Parts: sequence; structure tokens; C-alpha cells
Amino acid sequence: MKTVILAGGLGTRLSEETAQRPKPMVEIGGRPILWHVMSIYARHGYREFVIACGYRGEVIKQYFHDYSIHAADWQIDLQSGARTQLNQQAPDWRIHAVDTGLHTLTGGRLQRLRQTLQDETFMVTYGDGLSDIDIARLVAFHRAHGKIATVTAVHPPARFGSMELDDGRVTRFSEKPQTAVGWINGGFFVFEPGVLDYLDGDATSLEREPLERLAAAGELMAYRHEGFWQPMDTLREKRQLEELWESGHAPWTASSD
Repeated sequence: MKTVILAGGLGTRLSEETAQRPKPMVEIGGRPILWHVMSIYARHGYREFVIACGYRGEVIKQYFHDYSIHAADWQIDLQSGARTQLNQQAPDWRIHAVDTGLHTLTGGRLQRLRQTLQDETFMVTYGDGLSDIDIARLVAFHRAHGKIATVTAVHPPARFGSMELDDGRVTRFSEKPQTAVGWINGGFFVFEPGVLDYLDGDATSLEREPLERLAAAGELMAYRHEGFWQPMDTLREKRQLEELWESGHAPWTASSD
């Protein structure tokens, strides 16, 4: 099953990092957040990716084009130019990097990938959101309900920290919690090919009319994920993810469902 990663946006809310590269190429722990997203799927055996490129898509293409060079050790004869690869550390991923337009919206990007997706069940997520979601359980949930679309529902990260009180005494302080109530679209979709018929062109935002129409038709189901989920929309959120990675216990490196 192919996984589409929406990676073409302008990333204006993270402009400190995106003047010369697309947001999915902003690094967490020395690797693009896009690589971290792909690793979530790869750990569950899904290793074929379709990257929907847009803004500065050439940076994404160049990164993966040169990946094996940077991931291996080489012996090079400078006179002849002969190069011998001494080892190989690149993952066994198959990647389609497809230009889906500079200003195309999320639904339009999917529609432009119709030929690449070849009328098969496929997954979709955003190139800037990390989670400890169990992809295998997500797929099993989708196959069991028989509808054409599944969205992962997550609790949003809290904007402010929280305190737990007992008769005026602070018993616990949490700086960066997730809220325990309310659900939002967390990405990590599973779609049947029929979803593409709900898309009308480049100006179509997946999150608006297509999902609304699917819901009205009774064809959209929500997979509830209670665990970790964090987008990278601001410089503060980037730093939070960096801190988690540096701690050695980044939640998105393990499944929690």
C-alpha cells in the first residue's frame, strides 16, 4: 500500500526555517521531519511513499537522490573517478517524488496523484506531524468498517501548560500536555480510490468540502488515537520536538495504540 505525504505547502508560520526549504525538510535531530514521518510507516512494513511536492520541492528530490551517497562509506579513486561503496545504511524505501504544483491545495495534490495511486487503497498524512500511532491497527480498523475513508482523530496539544490542584495545593504541573477532551483531524488517513471522486481540482482543500461530503454520505470513519500527536507549525513546536528527540525517548519512535 502506498503512503502519500503532503509536503507542498509554503510553511509560512515557520518562516524562520522555511525561506530556503519546504517545512517537511526542517530537521529534528539532524534529519528532516519528513524522514521521521516516513519512519513511522516503515516500522509497520509500509515502505512505499508518494511525496506530493510543491514549494521548494527540488530540495526534497535532491535529498533523496543523494541519500545513498550520504548514508554509505565510499572509496574513491580521484584520478579515474571510480567509486566503490563500502557499506549500505539506507532504508529499503521506495519513493515517488511528484511535483503537484506550487499553489495547489491538499485535495488538488491528491487528485494530481490519481495515476500514481493506480486505483488501490492508499494512506495519506501531512509532512509535518508526528505521532506514536499504530499504523497496522489503523489499517485494520479501516478494512473492518468497509467505508471508503478513515481519518485519525486526535486530542489537540494544549496551548498553555496545566496545573492539577488539591484544595489549593499544586499537586502536579505539566508544561506541554495534550488536552483530554475534543477531537481534531490528525492526518494519518486511509482512503479507498473512490475518495478521489470527491476532489474537484487544484483549489480543493481536502479538509473542507471533500471530508464534509464524505461525512454527509456516511463514508467517513474516525480512528481514535489517544496517544502522542504533535504538529510542527511554529518554532516553539520545533524546539519541543527537538527536546523530545534529544531525551532519547521520542514518542513517535514507538507505537502506543
